[in-house]
Amino acid sequence: MTERERFIKALKREPFVGHCPTFELVFFLTLESIGRIPPEQQHFAQWNQMSSNEKKLHIDYIADTYIAIAEKYHHSAIMVQPNPGDFDNIIRLLETIREKSGDQYFLMMHGDPTFDIPNGDTMMDFSIRMYEDTDGLKKEAQLRLENQLRFAEQLAKYPHLLDGFALCSDYCFNTNPFFSPDMFSELIAPYLQTILTEYRNMGYYSIKHTDGNIMPILDQIVACGPDALHSLDPQGGVDLKTVKHLYGDRVALCGNVNCGLLQTGTEEEIIADIRRSLRDGMEGWGYVFCTSNCAYTGLSLERYELMNRIWYEEGIYPTVK
Repeated sequence: MTERERFIKALKREPFVGHCPTFELVFFLTLESIGRIPPEQQHFAQWNQMSSNEKKLHIDYIADTYIAIAEKYHHSAIMVQPNPGDFDNIIRLLETIREKSGDQYFLMMHGDPTFDIPNGDTMMDFSIRMYEDTDGLKKEAQLRLENQLRFAEQLAKYPHLLDGFALCSDYCFNTNPFFSPDMFSELIAPYLQTILTEYRNMGYYSIKHTDGNIMPILDQIVACGPDALHSLDPQGGVDLKTVKHLYGDRVALCGNVNCGLLQTGTEEEIIADIRRSLRDGMEGWGYVFCTSNCAYTGLSLERYELMNRIWYEEGIYPTVK
């Protein structure tokens, strides 16, 4: 199987022989790992002044960076974050990755129109509006949904370039969701369910990401119909084994390796946590191994590579029962 096929098998919760797939939602350690600036951190203020050849070289650089990291760490999927992000360059970049790697990797992009936790500058106003201007927020949510659907429909005119979307609006703090279950059912769930349904109708897979304590709203998220959940944050009290028991027959699971331990734990604690994630996640298939957030700036590359090495040696399905 290609890595892409392995990843799709996991999303569909189907059995297979070989490595459990792995990837990272974002990998910010490219400079230390392969001597290249992360694509997301490149700034091209003079893009419009570049020659066509300079633009091509930039697109090639980004594509080569994504592919090099996927090859080095045996990632099954690449989360593509175009830079610049206008539509023509999105298509150029996806085409370039496909030309260079064929169908080896599952390609996905951001695609979440739902509200997330507002930042500190707008949190108070948003919180007030949830109760005093609910209808206004619903109109905004519908507009965001329609805009994203138009974008996805444009992409769908280029078949075989993109496999799916990662929906990355964060809903939760470590202690509890920002949105109460009632407010989630009113302001988030209808729009989340619609976008997931339409993605599926277009032939796309979907992975719903949110950090933090998702347990009070997890029933609603699963009912909306994502193919997979990410990142199953243990720092938010999310227990992989419990989620697998409750929902493993309805949705694939991604993540749960504790980023806090990767950052500050002992090597023994890290190894134990990696093996726990593999053991609890791989049972019954339907699991993608990865961190509980991403490979973020400042994370020890040595520890990420320790995690990757243990997965490569031990994260293998030997037989299909």
